Amino acid sequence: MSAAPATLAPDTPAHTVDAFHRGRFWLVQPKQGGHRAGMDAMMLAASVPSSFGGRLADFGAGAGAAGLAVLSRCPAAAAVLVERAPEMAAFAAATLAHPGNAHLSDRASVLIADVTVSGRARAAAGLADNDFDFVIMNPPFNAARDRATPDRLRKEAHVTEDGLFESWIRSAAAVVRPRGGLAVIARPEQLGAILDAMSGRFGDAEMLAVHPRPDAAAIRIVVRAALGARGKLAIRPPLMLHAQSGDGPDERSEMIANGLASLFGD
Repeated sequence: MSAAPATLAPDTPAHTVDAFHRGRFWLVQPKQGGHRAGMDAMMLAASVPSSFGGRLADFGAGAGAAGLAVLSRCPAAAAVLVERAPEMAAFAAATLAHPGNAHLSDRASVLIADVTVSGRARAAAGLADNDFDFVIMNPPFNAARDRATPDRLRKEAHVTEDGLFESWIRSAAAVVRPRGGLAVIARPEQLGAILDAMSGRFGDAEMLAVHPRPDAAAIRIVVRAALGARGKLAIRPPLMLHAQSGDGPDERSEMIANGLASLFGD
């Protein structure tokens, strides 16, 4: 579902304005170049408990889909949309300016910052230590050989770099408060790198695999953990995107996509 853009700069690149959560919020996003949000962002947002009412950082926010999806489902939450690319941050700002998001925009802001920097540089970029209650992240997780693309913004959003999970999760551990939450969405083969980066920082980890349908291998994992916790990894029941018969969406995945349920049942 789309609508005509409202408050956008005259020089905004070609874009679409798309409804999420059955029209409860709208996303202004690039039409071709750059990253376009979809189910990954909705699953990541759904990892946040429905009762969450704190301050959230959306690392690698793009146009703001995951952060706004949290606000749409959690009426007491606030979010900072953290994005490195100024062009994508401009789309996030346009998203917040859209009249269809007026009920959410006073709880959200955009920060242009590179989450891989550390120490004083991170604080100077606007990411202060112990300043958030939850961090969600959708890092670029495709290997360079997986999706070659000449589009710079799309490559930045999709293609992983060596040590990426370590640097992103290190920053999350710095900016989140003790016992604060972290959620990451990635590919199944990256579970080891994620758990290694969480080691000594986050515990009580929960992992949930996402399958296209019951007879297919997982295509995504979502890992959630708490800063300073010491519990062991728990593997939760998987999410099926499509039902066993036919290509229709699974009822649970449909509810998650539309902001009507949380991913971990809380």
